[in-house]
Amino acid sequence: MSEERARIEGLIQSAEVVLFLKGTRASPQCGFSARVVDALDEHLEDYAAFDVTRDEALREGLKRLSDWPTFPQLFVRGRLVGGTDIVEDLKATGELAGLLGVSGPRALRVPEIAVSDAAARAFVRYAGEDKPTVRLTVGRDFTPELEIEPARPKDLVLDLGALVIALDPASARRADGLSIDFVEGKEATGFRIENPNAPPKVRPLSVEEFARWRTEGKPHLLLDVRTPGEWDAARIDGARLVDDEVRAELEELDRSRTLVVACHHGVRSRAAAEHLVTMGFRDVHNLEGGIDAWSLRIDPAVPRY
Repeated sequence: MSEERARIEGLIQSAEVVLFLKGTRASPQCGFSARVVDALDEHLEDYAAFDVTRDEALREGLKRLSDWPTFPQLFVRGRLVGGTDIVEDLKATGELAGLLGVSGPRALRVPEIAVSDAAARAFVRYAGEDKPTVRLTVGRDFTPELEIEPARPKDLVLDLGALVIALDPASARRADGLSIDFVEGKEATGFRIENPNAPPKVRPLSVEEFARWRTEGKPHLLLDVRTPGEWDAARIDGARLVDDEVRAELEELDRSRTLVVACHHGVRSRAAAEHLVTMGFRDVHNLEGGIDAWSLRIDPAVPRY
């Protein structure tokens, strides 16, 4: 048996339920993967999930081993179940729960949701009625939506006194600890929603703010995702050019480490930073304007090209 095949078979046997998908469980990168994740999340708190988009050897090797050409691929107790259509058919017939070894969909835990007095008054004002029902949807990407409308048959309904919040089951699982406020100001007026369950996002970082970080000694790792030729032409002191060695280090790096990603103008670095978030890093910043902005506004000794 080849080393690669042994590795893949080891992943398949790493848990009772193993999903190979495009993207991650928190952030599937295709609709088919998202649908299987939704079906599994409805039944299981925990299962193994592996992103095939980051590992070409895994992706191609798994296709050969399973004789299944597409993703996602679901394995249960080491045996291939199939892809999206099969999983959804099993869910529709009620057979998915038995296959996964559970009695049925997970019982919904009632989420704790905080609504400020200002937000409650705003809902009453917009609805034109006392104690309105507000339907809260929290999408897979954790984008929230608020609608003043009646609850639907499968919704979880929370009576908060001044108003009623209704959530579909998937939203309820993503909403525990969520808070809703209403702010009024010169720049913006509207509802402000904070959700501690939302996955991290890439944060823009101006060159001026980054310069302050360096002056203050804020711990960080500066990653340069340009080509070796560009690196030779100009670089920011202290940066690491992302090569195979750095990629290997990133696999083992503490996911709480602060990362700053830079390129020529900030476009390639944003894509790279998004990828780092999918790897589990929680504090990732894109240097806006890249090394060119750094040369223009911070350090003219760095050559422009």
